[in-house]
Amino acid sequence: MVAVQRCFQLKRPPPQAQQSIRNTMPRRNSNLQATDQRPIDSRNEILLAALIKEHLVTGEAVGSRVLSDRFAHGYGWSPATIRNVMGELEESGLVEQPHTSAGRIPTDKGYRYYVDNILGEARLSRSDLKEIDALFAIDEIDAAGSPDRLMETASHVLSAFSQNVGIVISPSLAENRLKHIEFVQLPDKRILVVLISTSSIIHNKVIRTADDDDFTQDELDRTARYLNAEFSGKSLSIIRSEIVALMKEEKALYDRLLRNAVLLCERSLEGEDTVGGDIYVDGASNILTKPDFVDFERMRELFRTFEEKSRLIKILNECVSHDSSYTGDVHVVIGREHPASSMQNCALITAPYHVGSNESVGTLGVVGPMRIEYARIMAMVNYMARLIEHRLSGAPAS
Repeated sequence: MVAVQRCFQLKRPPPQAQQSIRNTMPRRNSNLQATDQRPIDSRNEILLAALIKEHLVTGEAVGSRVLSDRFAHGYGWSPATIRNVMGELEESGLVEQPHTSAGRIPTDKGYRYYVDNILGEARLSRSDLKEIDALFAIDEIDAAGSPDRLMETASHVLSAFSQNVGIVISPSLAENRLKHIEFVQLPDKRILVVLISTSSIIHNKVIRTADDDDFTQDELDRTARYLNAEFSGKSLSIIRSEIVALMKEEKALYDRLLRNAVLLCERSLEGEDTVGGDIYVDGASNILTKPDFVDFERMRELFRTFEEKSRLIKILNECVSHDSSYTGDVHVVIGREHPASSMQNCALITAPYHVGSNESVGTLGVVGPMRIEYARIMAMVNYMARLIEHRLSGAPAS
C-alpha cells in the first residue's frame, strides 16, 4: 500500500488577478473525435436553437406548434414551414422523435452543432460569480492551506453550482519538476519522500522498499543531494530515464548511488504514471434526481465509473490536450462521442488547470445529462480552472 499526502502553499490572488480570472473567456475545444457536420441554413439554425433552449428549460419533447406560436408573427413562418424544417432537422440527425405522437428532442449530434456553431460566448453573471465565491470560502481555504480541502471544495462548488457531478483531478507527481527532494527513513522498510516542485508545491509520499533493499539514512541523504545537484528543474519521470541512461555509461564510482536513485525514483513514481493524480468527486447522487437517467442499468454503470479512479481519470484526461499552451480551452464531449458506454447519455465539460509555468496539469469538470446548460457550465468550469491556478500560484499577492 502506498500512502499519499500532498500539501500546497496557497496564495490569494490580488484584486487585479481576480478581475483577470472573471474576464477570461473560455475557448471551447470540440470532442476528441472528428465530427462530420455540414452547415445548415440560418432558418434551420434558428429553429434548432429555439428547440434546444425550450428543451433545456422543460425537459419535454418540443412540438412544432410551440415553435409556430413563437415564430409565426416575428418571422412570418407558417406552421407548415416549421413542420418542414423540423423534418429536415430530423433527417440531418440533429433532432429525433422519442415517440411517433411526440415532438422532437435534440440528439447528441444536435447538441454538438449547437455548441460548435450556435452557442455564443459565455460569461458568468455577477450573481453566479458571487455564488461561486461564497461556496468556495476563499479565506477559510487560505487559512487551512490544505490541498485536499482545496480540491474537495472545488469539486463541491462544481457540483453545487451545476447541480450535477463535479470532478477535480490533481496533477500527477510524475509531472512535477524538482526543486528540492528529501528522503526520510521510517520503520518497517518505509521511506518518506518530500518533494518540493519548482512551483513551490510540497508533495509528501510514503513509499515501501523491497525486502532486499536496505537503505541507511546516510545513503538516502547522499542520494537526495545527488538528485538536487544534478537534476533540479526536471520531472521525476525524466530523472528516472536519464539515470538509467547514465548507468549504462558509468560503471565505476557511482554505480551504488545511481542504483539507489533509480530505485527511489521508481518507488516514488509507483502508480503515478498509470493512475495519475488524486481524484475528487462530489454530487454523484445528483444523477438520481435527473429524469434524463431512467435506464437503471446505465445509471448503475455510470456510478461504477465514478467509483473507479483509474477509469475516470483516463476518461477526463482524454478530454484535455496536455500539450496545449492555451489555458482557456474548455472541452465538451457529448453522448456517443464518449468511448465509454457508461457515459454515452452524458455531457462532459472539462478544462485543464496548470500549476507553475504550465509544468504540471490537472483537470476539472462537470458530468451531467446531455440536457445541460452548456454556456453557463462552460463559463463556470473555465472560471474555476483559472481560480485554482491562482490559488496554487507561488506569485506574491501584491
